[in-house]
Amino acid sequence: MKLWIALAFLAVPFAAQQSPQCCRRASGSGAMNHEGMKPDATAMPARMGPGMMMNRMFAPLPDAIESPANPLSPAKVSLGRTLYFETRLSKDGKISCNSCHDLNTYGVDRRPTSPGFNNQHGTRNSPTVFNAAGHVAQFWDGRAGTVEEQAKGPILNPIEMALPSEKAAVAAIRSDPSYEAAFRSAFPGDANPITFDNIANAIGAFERTLVTPAKWDQFLKGDSTALTAAERQGLHTFMMTGCGQCHNGTYVGGATFQKLGQQKPYPNQKDLGRYEVTKAADDKMFFKVPSLRNVEKTGPYFHNGEVATLEDAVSRMAEFQLGTRLAPSEIQSIVTWLKTLTSENPAGVPRVKLP
Repeated sequence: MKLWIALAFLAVPFAAQQSPQCCRRASGSGAMNHEGMKPDATAMPARMGPGMMMNRMFAPLPDAIESPANPLSPAKVSLGRTLYFETRLSKDGKISCNSCHDLNTYGVDRRPTSPGFNNQHGTRNSPTVFNAAGHVAQFWDGRAGTVEEQAKGPILNPIEMALPSEKAAVAAIRSDPSYEAAFRSAFPGDANPITFDNIANAIGAFERTLVTPAKWDQFLKGDSTALTAAERQGLHTFMMTGCGQCHNGTYVGGATFQKLGQQKPYPNQKDLGRYEVTKAADDKMFFKVPSLRNVEKTGPYFHNGEVATLEDAVSRMAEFQLGTRLAPSEIQSIVTWLKTLTSENPAGVPRVKLP
């Protein structure tokens, strides 16, 4: 039996459980993404009918997440890798991108919220950097359109890396003359390549290479033996429950914004999510749907890191998003499948020797 035929039966319950207006893109349904291109169909919630191919809903990861606005080159990626670990981009010289998004622990720091300058904490959990470049937007509230734009935020945030200005960031990099050659190699067409934009472009280019293929990708590519019977049953439970309404596409999420508490009001409403950016009443409690890739390894969960275990996260999502209570066996079945999204070699990058 061909793979798509074996998967097609799962699309039937998904179609039956689609709820209208359940999700929202960065600027409304059908909007262009932040790079001026229509989002890839594989990353969009599909309205699947009976018998349609399941692989319309999911797709394997690319080798890298390309952007016409920031073309990749070995020199630019190498520079971005160095800057990702560069503590001079913080006020106290102690914090780097990797401090909160540790590449040795699946791109997170495994804390509910991350400590920044003077040990200050924000109110939101630091999401994984792995595969993030493919999402519709960055941050839980979508306030940055790309990883390049996102890279600028923490550097200047007073409770994160806390540099006072873009000029201070450029001065920190210029303080080491060896960076001059690296920037000229990465941005050969620029007369003055060490700029704040190029710092962010280099970091973004590096992050666009942080893709983490897993056994799930082998299954999507046609290897029907890649998943065990229990894992295939977990996929079936996932789809029957309705999780695939929002967690689909290449990244199994990351493509839309969803109201937390779609079917039942979520009890903790201190953080109103996207409303904090748009001030639109309709955006209250809307957050970017997280990707489920490597979700086994990226806890604690939710926007505020208040959920300690994956099992509890699955249970709460079923209750508050789908209006159903899952049996322990159903939760475990879903978790069994979610573990197939974990990369065995998650693009681990060792610390670099800084200039």
